[in-house]
Amino acid sequence: MTYVIAQPCVDLKDLGCVEECPVDCIYEGERMLYIHPDECVDCGACEPVCPVEAIFYEDDVPTEWKDYYTANVEFFDDLGSPGGAAKMGAIPKDHPLVAALPPQNAEGH
Repeated sequence: MTYVIAQPCVDLKDLGCVEECPVDCIYEGERMLYIHPDECVDCGACEPVCPVEAIFYEDDVPTEWKDYYTANVEFFDDLGSPGGAAKMGAIPKDHPLVAALPPQNAEGH
């Protein structure tokens, strides 16, 4: 089990969750953040700090955003398990599900 970042994060990327994550498993793509399913320790520290409520426990992802579980997993298919987001920096890609979305309204960003 792991936490999942869903559609409300697209084009927002608040990064508050990154600061809260004790294991550095939240990676930055071009348009949203992704939680590495093998590095996440299910502590839940990220969930309450998300200003747009984009982070869900895997079993609690709303039906309309269920595909984001797969997007979070597949984002790492070619990256493997880097062992920490900080050393990676922003990764110049997104999952195709996210890349195909029209621009989202990100007020103030």
